[in-house]
Amino acid sequence: MDTTDAVTFWDGVHADRPAATDPRPNTRLTEVVGGLTPGEALDLGCGAGGDALWLARRGWRVTAVDVSAVAVERLTGLAAAHGVDDLITARRHDLEASFPAGSFDLVCAHYLHTPLGLDRARVLRAAAHGLRPGGRLLVVDHGSTAPWSWNQDPGVRYPSPREVAADLALAPDMWTVERADAPRRTATGPDGRSAEVTDHVLIVRRTA
Repeated sequence: MDTTDAVTFWDGVHADRPAATDPRPNTRLTEVVGGLTPGEALDLGCGAGGDALWLARRGWRVTAVDVSAVAVERLTGLAAAHGVDDLITARRHDLEASFPAGSFDLVCAHYLHTPLGLDRARVLRAAAHGLRPGGRLLVVDHGSTAPWSWNQDPGVRYPSPREVAADLALAPDMWTVERADAPRRTATGPDGRSAEVTDHVLIVRRTA
């Protein structure tokens, strides 16, 4: 993937959307992480920043990365506006080229899909290796196409959570799959439309 192309595409996606003043977190994040003890979190593809803000408000120290400079700049401003800039570090980062340094108790990857080339398995494998013992990797993918999605290809196929886990090829004596399912929910898009969508949810915990 050409980094310039990726930056141009995602900068355009975010620039075309009004800047949110208090973006919502992803539903699966709140249901999975709500009961966990706060620690160090990594948000891959932070987008508008709703997940990072939600985590920081609950005491997590968050490294939020995105290939879009627009997204990173907006989140940096939001963190300051909401008084959590001491808990959120937002950085522009090309995951195709490298992976953020550090070790984490939680790594989130919500809808890390792109029309441009990205070796997702390699990125998610690096995320699993970046976990501390007991830490969790939460991967939430699209399991269906929403009416407002940028990808309306009728032939698109969404790999199941078990397929995603298999692609990671993680040693079972060091990582365990805690959850792999496909729940449905009613979602609201950026334009206010509602639709029933399917999420593919995978949780991998590092055990050693």
